[in-house]
Amino acid sequence: MTFVPKMTAETRAIEVLRPLKWRSWSGVVADVWHARGQLDGGGHYVSPDPRLVVFLDQPKDLILLRTPAQTAWMNDIQAFYVPGGEPLWGRIVRECDYTHLDIHLEARGLEQRLDRFGARSAASAAQFLRGSPAIDALARLIVGEVQIPARPDCILDGLLSALLAEVFDLRSNARVDRPQTGGLPPHQVARLMKYVNMRLHRRINVSELAEVAGLSDSWFTRACKQTLGTTPQRWVQRQRLMAAQELMQQSGFDLAEIAVITGFSDQAHLTRAFRGFTGQTPGSWRQSRMRADRSKHDSLVQSAPLLSR
Repeated sequence: MTFVPKMTAETRAIEVLRPLKWRSWSGVVADVWHARGQLDGGGHYVSPDPRLVVFLDQPKDLILLRTPAQTAWMNDIQAFYVPGGEPLWGRIVRECDYTHLDIHLEARGLEQRLDRFGARSAASAAQFLRGSPAIDALARLIVGEVQIPARPDCILDGLLSALLAEVFDLRSNARVDRPQTGGLPPHQVARLMKYVNMRLHRRINVSELAEVAGLSDSWFTRACKQTLGTTPQRWVQRQRLMAAQELMQQSGFDLAEIAVITGFSDQAHLTRAFRGFTGQTPGSWRQSRMRADRSKHDSLVQSAPLLSR
C-alpha cells in the first residue's frame, strides 16, 4: 500500500515561490519547498507521521522553531526531526526567502531503518541541529533527485539512511558503547532539553540529568562540557533565562511572575542572573524589545503603499 502522509498546517504570511516538487518511494515522501516569509509570519504544524526537515540557504537566525517541550524559541536551526503527533510552531523574525527539504516518513519504515543501527528508540524524541556539512551535502543530493529524477529509488533510500545516521548521530557497533570518549549525541541533547523545559519551575540537579542521559554524574558532566560548552548547572540556568526572555516578549506576565515560572527564587534573583547573561536588567531588555517591535511595525506601515503598487 502506498504511503500517503497527512499533515495539518496553519500558516500566515508565507508565500510559495515555485511549484512544489516531490518524490516518493517505499514509506517515504520527500518535498522541496521554495518560499518567502514575511515579518511575524509562521505557522503551526502537526502530523501523525514522523517528519524530517532540512533548511538549505536559509539566512541565520530568521526562522525560529519550538515544540511543546520548548518554552523558548530555538534559532539558527539547520535540520530538525519531529516524531508523529508532536506539534511544531515556526516564526519568522524578518522577511526572507528560504528553501527546505521536507521528508515525511512512515513510522514502521523509519523503525526498520533505525533497527539497522540498533537505535529504534532514537526516533522517540524531537531533535534540532544547528549545523552540519554532512547533513547539508546529503540533503542537497536528495533535493537534486527530487527536482530532476535521474537515479533509482534505492539510491535515494541509501542517501536517506545516511542522512538519518547524521541526524540521530548513529554510530557503528564498534563505537556505540563509548559515550565517555565523546559528547552528547543530538537525541540525548533533545531529550535533556525537553526534560528541563518541562521542569523549569523547580530545582534540577546534575544527578537527575545524568540519569535522563543514562550516564554517571562524572561522565555526564564531561560530555555536557564537550557538547554544550558549559557545566550542566550553567546550561540549565541558560535554559531558564531563554525561557524568561520568551515570556517577556510573548506574555503579559510581570517580572515577579516570570521569575517563579522559570525557577528563580524571586525577581531579584532573576535580575542578577539576567544582567550577567545579557548585560541588561530584565526591565531594560523588555523595553528595548518593545521599542524594536514598534519600530518594525511602523516601518511596515510606512512601506505598505509601496508594496501594494
